[in-house]
Amino acid sequence: MIHREDHGDVAVLRIEHGPVGAMDVELCTELAQVLRELVADPARAVVLTGTGRSFSAGVDLRRIVDGGGDYVQEFLPALTELFAAAFALGKPVVAAVNGHAVAGGCVLAAAADVVLMADGKAGIGLPELKVGVPFPRIALEVVRHRMGEVAARRMIVGARTLSPEDAVAVGLVDHVVAADELADRAVTAAADLAALTPSDTFAATKAALRREAHERAERYADDDATTTLLWVRHAGDGTIGAFVEAMSRR
Repeated sequence: MIHREDHGDVAVLRIEHGPVGAMDVELCTELAQVLRELVADPARAVVLTGTGRSFSAGVDLRRIVDGGGDYVQEFLPALTELFAAAFALGKPVVAAVNGHAVAGGCVLAAAADVVLMADGKAGIGLPELKVGVPFPRIALEVVRHRMGEVAARRMIVGARTLSPEDAVAVGLVDHVVAADELADRAVTAAADLAALTPSDTFAATKAALRREAHERAERYADDDATTTLLWVRHAGDGTIGAFVEAMSRR
């Protein structure tokens, strides 16, 4: 599900999981493990990207509906661990958003230090409230850290999905680049960050910048019990299923 290529000191991780890189328990578990292993890996920087027209379309909602409460209880901790691993990695991380980055895919991209997005018609956004489910606490902190308090609130409460250019305007994406240049630009950006300063200095600075977000995520971790309850409820009462069916008819 995760294909790795090394370009000098840069490890490029490509999500290769179905047609849209949908997040299920298997993908979240594997990618989180790969990211944790990179802590001790010789690679000095990381590029995270997707395949085809999607970076990641977010949570596999059909698995949620089909699996019900038992699957939700297994999946949400795996999703939380993935976001935490991506956000905590003490090396330069560049998200090369090659296509749609929706919901969990958007949060995963936002966890990076630099977010590059290919030009075109792909969207990036956070439609969770339209789905009918709340965010894990770490996801809220990741988005707030990237966008700032006001922009994050508007993005989350408005369940917005944006064009690449509009995403730059609100701070969700750093730069829009030509699709055929995205991979090379991402590797160059990651290598430049790695060459900027000693690895331990970068790691310490990144940890300091993100400390308050990590502390809030830990302090309010009990919120995730309510999050799980609501995911379970709306997996069973038809709310999530209705959203999936509505999207399939578009």
